[in-house]
Amino acid sequence: MRTYSTKPEDIKREWFVIDATGMTLGRLATQIAAVLKGKHKPIYSPHMDTGDFVVVINAHKVRVTGRKLDQKFYYRHSGYPGGLKEISLRDQLDRHPDRVIRFAVRGMLPKNRLGRQMIKKLKVYATPGHPHEAQQPKPLTM
Repeated sequence: MRTYSTKPEDIKREWFVIDATGMTLGRLATQIAAVLKGKHKPIYSPHMDTGDFVVVINAHKVRVTGRKLDQKFYYRHSGYPGGLKEISLRDQLDRHPDRVIRFAVRGMLPKNRLGRQMIKKLKVYATPGHPHEAQQPKPLTM
């Protein structure tokens, strides 16, 4: 019996849509990351991007547990002395709810070129509408 190795021509990408209304942020992010990696397919291979496209709608309705809205912060630095900026999860959800889901999923993907390639297949929208109707995305059940 010979070992099967996934080839690029064997990969068939599908589109999935997820409604984030009322879903817990971390649990949603883990399942999105698994689909982006392709772990739900029998041809999964850790050194190749076998995953599918994921469209997340209603990102502003995602929920978090505990007191994370006021205790979790996102940091960025301008590169200049004293240039550290912080924004709480509550403010980030108000201003850019798509970034909250994107950062959570990004932390669960590989930290290399493969992970950067996978995150490009994630499309996040704060509203219920999205411009990917032509791809006929299937609803992803959680």
